Amino acid sequence: MSPAETPYQIIGEVAVAMILGGLIGLEREMAHKPAGMRTHMLVAGMAALLVGLGSVMVLRFSDGISPTIMRFDPMGLIGAIISGVSFLCAGTIFRLESQQRVEGLTTSATLLMACALGICVALREFLLASIVTTMVLTVVWVVGRIERWLHRDCQEHTHKKTTSSDTTMNK
Repeated sequence: MSPAETPYQIIGEVAVAMILGGLIGLEREMAHKPAGMRTHMLVAGMAALLVGLGSVMVLRFSDGISPTIMRFDPMGLIGAIISGVSFLCAGTIFRLESQQRVEGLTTSATLLMACALGICVALREFLLASIVTTMVLTVVWVVGRIERWLHRDCQEHTHKKTTSSDTTMNK
């Protein structure tokens, strides 16, 4: 943490991360998914806060300690954050036996992306975080619509085939 970094700077980073996470959560909310705006905002904000606190801890606890004793592993911190969020993500995934399908994978992926965006913001990679947020929204909105269209098209095609074979068999 540079001398110019203050708790207010970390608060600002958490706020930016929460806004970006909220944009992704808004789409999930509109799609009536289990994790919506609040969850995505909190995950992104938590990731930014923990990365910011990592810098604060290094400064606070390294004062007067030999550099050989005090070590900080930023990748370990990021790994721990991702592990915690992954546990939360696992709770959004359900297997529906009756329909023979799995639900919640996209929501789980968007929660992980919200976490990554929070980390990005805390590392002050604002442009990267903004562009990736746009990419995520494009995937969940545009690609989601294409998938639904293809799924409907395939169902109609299968229904037409089944109907025409039933008609042929009845003759």
